Amino acid sequence: MKPVLLIDFGSTYTKITAVDVDEEKILGTAQSYTTIETDIINGLNNALAILREKIGNIEFEEQYACSSAAGGLRMVAIGLVPELTAKAARQASLGAGAKVLKTYSYELTEKDLQEIDEINPDICLLTGGTDGGNKENIVYNAHMLARAKNHFPIIIAGNRNCADQCEEILKDKQTYVCENVMPRLDIPNVEPVQQKIRSIFLEQIVKAKGLSNAEQLIQGILMPTPSAMLTAMKLLAKGTKDEDGIGDLVGVDLGGATTDIYSMSYGLPTTGMTALKGLREEYAKRTVEGDIGMRYSIHGIVDATDIMRVSELSGLSEERCKELIDYLGTHTDVVPSNDDDELEAIDFALASLAIEVAVTRHAGHLEQYYSPMGISYMQTGKDLTAVKTVIVTGGALIHTKRTAEIASHALFNPIDAFSLKPKDAQVLVDRKYILAAMGLLSTEYPDVALRIMKKELVKDGND
Repeated sequence: MKPVLLIDFGSTYTKITAVDVDEEKILGTAQSYTTIETDIINGLNNALAILREKIGNIEFEEQYACSSAAGGLRMVAIGLVPELTAKAARQASLGAGAKVLKTYSYELTEKDLQEIDEINPDICLLTGGTDGGNKENIVYNAHMLARAKNHFPIIIAGNRNCADQCEEILKDKQTYVCENVMPRLDIPNVEPVQQKIRSIFLEQIVKAKGLSNAEQLIQGILMPTPSAMLTAMKLLAKGTKDEDGIGDLVGVDLGGATTDIYSMSYGLPTTGMTALKGLREEYAKRTVEGDIGMRYSIHGIVDATDIMRVSELSGLSEERCKELIDYLGTHTDVVPSNDDDELEAIDFALASLAIEVAVTRHAGHLEQYYSPMGISYMQTGKDLTAVKTVIVTGGALIHTKRTAEIASHALFNPIDAFSLKPKDAQVLVDRKYILAAMGLLSTEYPDVALRIMKKELVKDGND
């Protein structure tokens, strides 16, 4: 037996998972409120006490952690053209596990600079221009950032022909120069930037948020929680050299404040009559819908859809839906009980619509046009129609008997004929909240993490 403890310091809950890597099995899981306001160790100790009641007083040989506490990894991204360098910068940030609070394009304005100072991000990513291309924009924005009142790390990852100039302009700031996120037109290069974001997270942000206090009990905070999730899903899809993965997949993490969507697929056009428009996206993609969540962002679900649809799916009147939504938006800790049919109904409707909107935004779409060859199509984003697996996690999906029914809203709907969502996929449920833990475990034991996920993810929402 070789017990390993995996810890996720979340913004609300600290979740822990105990694993026996020799037997390749979950020993137990537990969670407790994250105590970021006092000492983060308190919440961890509370969770450990709950875990020990389940599995006994086991001495763990190794302990690893990820974190989204204290606001997670907060970033702003700056690029040249919204559809190209700015989008590449955003992709790089999201793929590193960050929460991108704002993306800016073209030249920064005085109002933009003031807003960046108000945000005071953990990291600012400055990009713009392909290598040998436009220099003026990124140099201008470097001059603007040099005037920022707050001192936050700035990663320069634009046109390599003026990177040194930008570094000199920002010499009074904490700067890091990386390879261009888009060295050639339409071809992103996000991995070097993602590695730098993670290293800054480990070196500075963990300490700044008080999380380094936890290092007396663990080997260290290895990565942001969303990065651990992305790592787990990529491992599950692609596998290792010794263990096959399950193939392309879409992941849905439905939370109280945001809805994160992941896709492991190149998603290139599948027919000769379809051309790709805009930036080619990475195999491992993450998007965050900050306006859609089951409690803190509950009104965003209605804004993105319609109260009439909430009423139709829940079977409640529109007036009653509005009353319940207003109540849940101010009582964010309320969860449905088995005897509360109305709350169960409204949560079902809201979760279904949240997934529908978030996956639609994440997936690519087609535009039809006429060419000399007849009807042709332009594809923006990823074609996920052939993806055969959708993985779901989050309280509203785990603690319900209607998981598969809710998750079906991630699939293609003929009403939205030009959306490129999965057409025929099975649903796997992360019933024990292990995905982030397996992303952590995979840093040392990738084969074990993969085999545990294959065993623990529940098919079609049924135990």
